[in-house]
Amino acid sequence: MNSGGKRRRVLSPEERVIWAAITKTVRPLKEPPGVNEDAVIETVSSAQIARAEKSVGIAPTSAGKQAPQLAPQFAPLGRRMKQRVARGKETIDGRLDLHGLTQREAHDSLLSFLRAASARDARLVLVITGKGARTGEGERGVLKRKVPQWLALPEFRMLVIGYEDAHIAHGGAGALYIRIRRTRGG
Repeated sequence: MNSGGKRRRVLSPEERVIWAAITKTVRPLKEPPGVNEDAVIETVSSAQIARAEKSVGIAPTSAGKQAPQLAPQFAPLGRRMKQRVARGKETIDGRLDLHGLTQREAHDSLLSFLRAASARDARLVLVITGKGARTGEGERGVLKRKVPQWLALPEFRMLVIGYEDAHIAHGGAGALYIRIRRTRGG
């Protein structure tokens, strides 16, 4: 037990394999004296590593190549911050309206917008996707479905911490609050 009286969560066998695979790709900034790496990380077979990499969607590691880094999970805004934004006490640093754009135009506009927001150290932006056409046959709300998928792509993940449906005052389900990742050493 830790000092808070709660038990630490034990990793499942699959999580241990994934953790071992990831930690093998990490290099310490400075080698601490007297640390035996083999004693710290339990031995995992290459087949287990390959299965773990496949399950989390990263390319298998090969000699001389660095494994891609896994992006952290998206972080939600949090109830308090969302309330502050809805009440106007937290500023929205930029707005982008994607209404009327094709998927390609919307993708390119969103990427450019988020890069610019990151460059100016924006913290939170609003992206309006719309809810989709109410009439007609065919897909409804293509951009509403596509934008979250795009945000999971590597070029967006390096810019975005998380996202969440906007408050009704800012468009509700037809808009997203997007938290921008701060640039390091900027």
